[in-house]
Amino acid sequence: MSAELRAMKSRQVHDSIRASGEFRSNQQAIWQGIDEKARRMDAVSPSMAMSEIYEKQVATLREYTTQFRLVKDQTGAIFAINGRVVGLDSFGKPETFSKVFNKLVGSYALDAIDWLNPEKERKVEKAQVAAFLEGCKGARVESRPSVGLGTDCRLESDGLTGFALVLDGQVLHLSTFARNGEGGQRRRVARMERFSVRSKNRV
Repeated sequence: MSAELRAMKSRQVHDSIRASGEFRSNQQAIWQGIDEKARRMDAVSPSMAMSEIYEKQVATLREYTTQFRLVKDQTGAIFAINGRVVGLDSFGKPETFSKVFNKLVGSYALDAIDWLNPEKERKVEKAQVAAFLEGCKGARVESRPSVGLGTDCRLESDGLTGFALVLDGQVLHLSTFARNGEGGQRRRVARMERFSVRSKNRV
């Protein structure tokens, strides 16, 4: 699932927990989001499956993912598109993060392809990254027992939304998404556009 849709699902689950105490997402809205992304990316299919979009963009996604490498003991990463921080994913252990690293890069790369904006070809500023991290630390947190083991924590502020799973005082997984990054400024990518252009919009 793309990062954009993961952010949507996170917000929906948070709203559901507040309203009914149940961990539920709005599947109809998720399907609509997939359909809209599929149409923008010329990947419409009868099944409206997210896998169809990934299959359509497999070559481009491979070019993105091969540009990124893990560093020693890395447990997380901040992702930026069009010069703006859009999200963060972190895990409790380096070995856990390494297993999902390519998948995470692919989920953000799919949004980078979808939101391509050559007018915003710039690197994200360190100050913006620092501000996002401070925003994560200062976000409001609502905690309750998880559906499985541990504690489910929902994070929210004016600038971000997200969740964390905590067990025995350790954060096993943290995902936060910038509100100003949701939807980006979408532009359709020409089918034959070279990666030399698209890579300027790297995650």
